[in-house]
Amino acid sequence: MTDKEEVLEALDEVEDPELKISIVELGLVYDVRFEQKDGKEHAEIDMTLTSPGCPSAAEIMAAAHRAALKSVESVHINLVWAPRWDPKIHASEDARMDMGIWD
Repeated sequence: MTDKEEVLEALDEVEDPELKISIVELGLVYDVRFEQKDGKEHAEIDMTLTSPGCPSAAEIMAAAHRAALKSVESVHINLVWAPRWDPKIHASEDARMDMGIWD
């Protein structure tokens, strides 16, 4: 059975095309849950984007879907807007430094 860390590791290779930083490091992946669906291991991934008008939304979500399928047989990406993404709260220290956020 796959665990959350394996899925996050697969998702870590997906980058925001504008920032060139992993969606995991940016803190855009809020949760990964597992269930059995039609006899297959299925993952539900809650993620957000850096902004509601993100021009790369479809590209990022498709890349996340493809990456997650390396770890599980079936996946659904849920695009969520709550809580609103805040790099000072959600991004890793390395990602904040890459973005020039020093607080």
